[in-house]
Formats: sequence, structure tokens, C-alpha cells
Amino acid sequence: MRILLVEDNKVLAAWLRRTLRKEQYTVDWIDNGADADFVLRSETYSLVLLDLALPKLDGKEVLKRLRARNDNTPVLILTANNTIQSRVSELDHGADDYMAKPFEVEELEARIRVLLRRSSRLANPLLVCGDLHYDTNTREFKLAQTSLSLTPRERAVLEVLMTRAGTTVSKQALAQSLFSMDEEVSADAIEIYVHRLRKKLEKSVAKIVTLRGLGYLLREVADVP
Repeated sequence: MRILLVEDNKVLAAWLRRTLRKEQYTVDWIDNGADADFVLRSETYSLVLLDLALPKLDGKEVLKRLRARNDNTPVLILTANNTIQSRVSELDHGADDYMAKPFEVEELEARIRVLLRRSSRLANPLLVCGDLHYDTNTREFKLAQTSLSLTPRERAVLEVLMTRAGTTVSKQALAQSLFSMDEEVSADAIEIYVHRLRKKLEKSVAKIVTLRGLGYLLREVADVP
């Protein structure tokens, strides 16, 4: 899951990046509204954490322009302005949620999980593909009721495939979910993680299928020995 953090307070931004990366999210950080608006026109994110008081272009305008492009990416506002008027205004202008600073990290993480689940249209937090189960609340995978040991990158790939099970996911979409803007990505990075996942799913009826030229597909295959 890839998150864009738009926050001009460098200390707060650094803390949030560390915290969210520990939870195995991929996080890009931008410290001003103009650059955020530019990036949001070309990059795809699962969620945006948006401060309102930003240099160059304020958060309200970033949100306004995002929604004017019919971009429904979930936006969680982070601001020191905790008035009822401000909350109502930002929610009316397209924000999906609103948190006042300072906040508890546990509540932020819970709200992020809710927004991600809602944007994926997941009414049930438990996803199932054959004998592979994924709890979107705990972000835990289980295979035949046994916890599946995954690296953060393996988990990120499998999360995307699981939330879109039965549909084709392009290599580019997987890369965008896995890597932040400041990371260099090797040409075969996705293939390596898919190969590792296939080995870990060898005994499962949930299989990652390659559709040449299109991407990957997670589906249940009944004839596994």
C-alpha cells in the first residue's frame, strides 16, 4: 500500500514516515502543496495524508484540484485547526477523514486501515482465496490457518494481488505499491518477489498466474496435488 504524506513540518513528517514504514506501508513525503499537486497528477496512491497549512499551495487547494480531476483517492486531513467549521468545510470539499494535531498514532493507523478498506470496497475485513486468508485489520496472511511468514515487500505484493483477486494487476501497478519515489527499482524486482511468493504458496490452491504482457493474477486453482 503506497501512501503520500504532504506535511511541511520535517520533524513530524520524519516521525510519520518511520511509523508508517514500520507498519509496512510505502511512504512518499512532499513538503509543499505545489509539488504534491504535480505528483498527484501522475502517480497513483492508496491514500493521501494531507496537511492544510502548506507553503506554495495550501492543502485546501490541493484537495480541490484533486477532486476536480475526478480522482477519488482517499484523503485524510491532518491539521492543527480543530474547529467544527474547519472539519465540516474540508469534509464537504472532498476529504474522507479529518484528524487534529496532536494525535495518537494508534488512532491514525486505525483510520488509515478503515479508509483503505473502504476504498477497496471491502465490507468484510477478511479476504479469502482458496485456503489463503488475509485479515485487512491486522494485515496478517494465513495459509490453512497457519500464519504465513513474509518480508515487507512480499507482503505488499500479495496485499495488492489479494485485494484484487481474480483480476489482472500490471507490473507497473505492483511497482507503484512497492516502491517510493526515492527508490531505484531494478527491472526484475517484481519477478523476484513473485517468484518468492510462489514458493511460499506451493502447497496452496491460491496461485499467482502470469499473463504475459499484462501482469499477474491471483486465483484459486482446484487441481493442485
